[in-house]
Amino acid sequence: MPAFAWAPWPVFAFAAATILISALYAAGLYGRSSALETLLDQGRADANLKVALLSAVLERPRALPLLLAEDQLVVGALASRSTQTIDALDRKLEGLVTGTHASVLYVTGRDGIAVASSNWREPLSFVGNDYSFREYFRRAMENGTAEHFALGSVSKRPGLYISRRAENEAGALGVVVVKMEFDQLESDWHEANRPVYVTDADGVVLITSIPSWRFMATAPLPAERLGAIRDSLQFGDAPLTPLPIVRQEPLSGGASIVSAILPGTSEGEYVRLLTPVPSTSWRLEYLVPTEPSVAAAVREARLLALAVLVPILALIALLLRRRQLIGIRIAAEKALRVELERRVVERTTDLSRARDLLQEEIADHRSTESKLQVVQQELVQANRLAILGQVAVGVAHEINQPVATIRAYADNARVFLQRNRTESAEENLGEIAALTERIGMITEELKAFGRKGRTPPEAVDLRGAIEGAVVLLRSRFAGRLDILAIDLPPPDLAVIGNRVRLEQVLINLFQNALEALEGRAEASVNVSVETLPDEIVIKVSDNGPGIDPTVRSSLFSPFNTSKEKGLGLGLVISKDIVADYGGRIEVESGETGTTFIVYLRKAVP
Repeated sequence: MPAFAWAPWPVFAFAAATILISALYAAGLYGRSSALETLLDQGRADANLKVALLSAVLERPRALPLLLAEDQLVVGALASRSTQTIDALDRKLEGLVTGTHASVLYVTGRDGIAVASSNWREPLSFVGNDYSFREYFRRAMENGTAEHFALGSVSKRPGLYISRRAENEAGALGVVVVKMEFDQLESDWHEANRPVYVTDADGVVLITSIPSWRFMATAPLPAERLGAIRDSLQFGDAPLTPLPIVRQEPLSGGASIVSAILPGTSEGEYVRLLTPVPSTSWRLEYLVPTEPSVAAAVREARLLALAVLVPILALIALLLRRRQLIGIRIAAEKALRVELERRVVERTTDLSRARDLLQEEIADHRSTESKLQVVQQELVQANRLAILGQVAVGVAHEINQPVATIRAYADNARVFLQRNRTESAEENLGEIAALTERIGMITEELKAFGRKGRTPPEAVDLRGAIEGAVVLLRSRFAGRLDILAIDLPPPDLAVIGNRVRLEQVLINLFQNALEALEGRAEASVNVSVETLPDEIVIKVSDNGPGIDPTVRSSLFSPFNTSKEKGLGLGLVISKDIVADYGGRIEVESGETGTTFIVYLRKAVP
């Protein structure tokens, strides 16, 4: 491509990047400004609602001291101090607290000592306590009424104390005090998940949705004012440290943007709104998180800017590209003729070389194909020999037990003939004939395996199959079958399978269990049958030493055995036979013995 084709692109890329960056920056500023404006409007509305609710909460208890200060029972109790009158006053104050949701109501004498209280029954009763040092008492005695937020000297709970002087013709008798706590209001604010708190004239937090901020200050207090507050015990021993607000950026209408650290969170940005609380010197401060709204507004503004600028820049790039393509095509046409002639000569030479290389590759491919056919024939022959060896070993393993039994029956028949016990000899010869027929059936089954087929399933009497397997083992384990305890199933219990193949499975399992117990004292093999809704479970358990863990991991693999003369095919053949008829074999082994569990499909009557 000619060099002039690339010349405009760096300039265009720089200009496009500058425009996009500037537009995204301006869109971010606009999005942030609009989001903050929206937050201010919403925050002011929320703050006004919270102030209205707080004012309603404050107005409810203010009437109580006024009414009680003029109540004859209160005046009489303060004037007479009789036990009966004070007791009646205690009960009245107790009832009023229940109905007005106030925290506590109490009446003090003009010396500041409480003479009656709504909590007179409680261990922390106010009766007898001296409240003359409290500001709400002094101001009420001086001015007739007072409101003061402080930490309770007895209850240690913060609240607003509203007091009024009680008097008669003789003068001041005492002060009626109602304490209002704001637990429910604070709980409602806390559930809103936005920080809100109320501060007094000194900037000390009185009511808050964040408990750890209570009695902190919006700004460091002067030393003389700090000392006066601590001396009055208004907030107990609270340190009055500043709130964790680390940065402030003023906004319109007395609002500001602040960075605050809330408990359990990292530093975040908030819009702080200040709203005075009517009829008090308090101020409600409301923190509205800016990050979600600002991020969404900035994202929308930037997406809008991209939606406008990207098509315009794409159109400019398209026009620029079109102009370049025209110039490139003119230059390419001029060089095309010369290039075409040169490439024709080169192509002719390349085709000649390619023809020679192709002939060589064809010869190599033919030679490789001939070698591949020879290797394939050798692999097929090797595979056939391997399969033939496995089948031959399997036949020898499966007919070994019947042949051993035939030998035993033949020896017994010879002895019976020598003793002229022809009936016993004929019985043994009959058993030999049955066993030879069984060997024929086994070989037929193995031929069926070679044809990749399997014996058709049928209903097999499980009791007969177990008894047949025991008969085949009797000659080999003569004198040791007494350790074989079999819980025979009922005669009518049938499973899906084949009688001969099922006996092969049982013989393998019984033989393995008996061989595992050879030479072991107190040996026992237990065979049990359990009936399930759709399956029959046969368990063969021995109390032998268990299976070696190194053998157990590949127990059902061919030629894997722990016996010195074993072939490692018995369990493999057994597993395949059971699987052919929809069953399965599981094994459990430990230091106390081994249990083989055979699951067979139950035959439907």
